[in-house]
Amino acid sequence: MDGTTGTQRNLHDLSSLDTAQWTAQELAYHHRTMSELSPWLNAQGTHIHGQIVQEITRRGGMDA
Repeated sequence: MDGTTGTQRNLHDLSSLDTAQWTAQELAYHHRTMSELSPWLNAQGTHIHGQIVQEITRRGGMDA
């Protein structure tokens, strides 16, 4: 959620932000989506997914 409109920001909007600025909900959503699409991700998509996983880990996991 972006905190003002109550809508979730899409990956295009988030791409200009460090993953530390993403909400837990945004990280979880994009992690699930990219995990499902992982066989078809290009190098850039794989890199972004790796950054998402690192941020989730840094925050203590998905349940934290």
